[in-house]
Amino acid sequence: MNENKNIIGKTYFQFLETLKSRVLSSRYQAARSVNKELILLYHNMGTKILKSQQEYGWGAKIIDQLSKDLHTTFPEMKGFSPRNLKYMHTFVQEYPDATVVQEVLAQFI
Repeated sequence: MNENKNIIGKTYFQFLETLKSRVLSSRYQAARSVNKELILLYHNMGTKILKSQQEYGWGAKIIDQLSKDLHTTFPEMKGFSPRNLKYMHTFVQEYPDATVVQEVLAQFI
């Protein structure tokens, strides 16, 4: 009887380790997917800001207004500070082609 408990114990702990490994793997994959989507979102937002500034002649102050309005609309989200919106703008200036950004992301994911 005592031997049977040891076998069940070893089997259980192996089973537990398998489940823990799967949970960790899924969490890692989920984080990578979220990061990919955020990078694509930031590139898209930067593109729209840059194009709108060029098309409508908006200056840098539009970024401050966008920041306030985005915070009002999405109070639970972070990342819409004027500084981050300027980073998005700069990101697009450095990497204007979204397909290049997606290709680079595909190498990481």
